[in-house]
Amino acid sequence: PTTTGFLHLGGLRTALYNYIFAKKHKGTFILRVEDTDQNRVVPGAAEGIEDMLDWAGIPPDESPGRGGPAGPYVQSLRLELYRRASAVLLDSGAAYRCFCTPQRLELLRREALRSQQTPRYDNRCRHLTPTEVAQKLSQGLDCVIRFRLEKGVEPFQDLVYGWNKHEVAEVEGDPVILKGDGFPTYHLANVVDDHYMGITHVLRGTEWLASTSKHLLLYKAFGWEPPQFGHLPLLLNRDGGKLSKRQGDIFLERFARDGFLPEALLDIVTNCGSGFTEKQMGRTLEQLISQFDVGRITTHSALLDLEALPEFNRVHLTRHIENQGLRQRLVRELQGLVELVYGDQQVDPDVLENGYVERVLLLRKGHISLLKNLVSSDYSYLWVRPSVSRQQLQTISAEVDEIGKLVLGLMTRQAAALTVEELNKDLRSLQKQTRETKYSSMMQLLRLVLSGRQHGPSVAEMMVTLGAEEVCGRIHRALSS
Repeated sequence: PTTTGFLHLGGLRTALYNYIFAKKHKGTFILRVEDTDQNRVVPGAAEGIEDMLDWAGIPPDESPGRGGPAGPYVQSLRLELYRRASAVLLDSGAAYRCFCTPQRLELLRREALRSQQTPRYDNRCRHLTPTEVAQKLSQGLDCVIRFRLEKGVEPFQDLVYGWNKHEVAEVEGDPVILKGDGFPTYHLANVVDDHYMGITHVLRGTEWLASTSKHLLLYKAFGWEPPQFGHLPLLLNRDGGKLSKRQGDIFLERFARDGFLPEALLDIVTNCGSGFTEKQMGRTLEQLISQFDVGRITTHSALLDLEALPEFNRVHLTRHIENQGLRQRLVRELQGLVELVYGDQQVDPDVLENGYVERVLLLRKGHISLLKNLVSSDYSYLWVRPSVSRQQLQTISAEVDEIGKLVLGLMTRQAAALTVEELNKDLRSLQKQTRETKYSSMMQLLRLVLSGRQHGPSVAEMMVTLGAEEVCGRIHRALSS
């Protein structure tokens, strides 16, 4: 990836397919940072990309942070390698020095646009004699190095798109491979790095498919064996539009901050694409690796429906809650969220005990799509014990004590098997044992006792989630206040 900003979903998808391919074939997944356009480098972006790959659960085996036998893994630290490589091409005649000024190149571009043609360099400097080149160098003129594109490219077999070739010399001018500042362009840097790092396979975005013939010409000029290329189809919005970085809602940091599980993101970006034997929601990384087949990747664009992400997250969150080890991490995370959201209120230490928090998670399993749902206002009753006076309750019904005793008796009998369905039936039966309190008033009274609020989940749901012991404690406190 380039170091021009944060890692977004498109970059995650590309990294993920490379990671899965590498693990499937017992290979090595390498993160190499492209920072050759120094004007666009964002400080900290390289570290941020690696941090997000770690967060997503697809850490590179070799990278700027981890190091490795083929380092350095940042292209700005490999300039001498590119300089030597371009010197080899100059010596063989496969490349040449170009002295055209930015002003001349801009005039060429404008003229082409005025003639409704695609702008391209006219290869003027490829015809300079060695004497003319030496003369210009002696004058101290700035120059770049361009690669000589030759006609008659050989077809190559792409892992996704099959047999392909692009006669680049017919539609492009000779490309710059080494800029005046000594930094390479992508075309030279990726070819040189792939060779010296021993890269065998490259999975990259389909926007590079048309450039692959150009890269293969470079490999041929060096006399090197190229890796195998596979180009991944575009990742688009559900409506077929391009994912917009400007919207700021496709960066991994945003999803991590909002509490989405990385597994949900890996699941949704592969679910909307292709390359897998099955396509069901809820697949783990291990399942993705076992089901992956590069030959199954289609050339159709992948349509990403982010509105479905909460449902993907609900499925993966349920799996986490059901796994004892993962559940303990969620307990700690939820305790932290409660303290963060309700820290300035009267949070009783009892409701932060591991056992209570774990029971809440198990009971709400499948009902929530994000862990932070449990600290929303609807669930505040779980964490903040209400302060309700008997006087408040008596404005709803004069039978406060009778109702309290009936519910306490019910809780004692039903403690072992509380379900929302059974409780709803039992509460209706209890209401019939009162003298004059209507069912709606009884529910209003119990809601106030349990949550101190007029609105929220059903009373039965509250009772199940709180548990018999906590429900009884809140009724006792209310009756004795």
